[in-house]
Amino acid sequence: MDPIVVSALVLVRDRRLLMVTARGRDVLYLPGGKQEAGETGEDALVRETREEVGLELDRSSLRELGAVRTQAHGEPEGREVHMRLWSARPTDDGAEPSPSGEIGALHWVTSADVDRCPPAGVETLRVAVELDLID
Repeated sequence: MDPIVVSALVLVRDRRLLMVTARGRDVLYLPGGKQEAGETGEDALVRETREEVGLELDRSSLRELGAVRTQAHGEPEGREVHMRLWSARPTDDGAEPSPSGEIGALHWVTSADVDRCPPAGVETLRVAVELDLID
């Protein structure tokens, strides 16, 4: 099975990581999503961030923080998600994320919220703690 290739935003404020829930669901995940045909990881990150949380990202601030490869949530056993983790600043320093599209709610989380995450979220929280970004 082909992996699901994803780019995700790691946005941290006050040692808390922005995660979202889809409408009607309570599983936490990072803003971001699948690369479409012809897109780079950076393109997918910018597009998905705009669509999901209404932030326009400053492309010059994009920094890859690492990658997560694990079982994809809700997919058949053996199908993996390959998620590249990116930090970035919004083009407008005063801009606040807000849920849009399929996003039901925003959550600022710490490693204590790991029990609400699918496998990729668990790994992302581990990476964020290792990078000393969150508690």
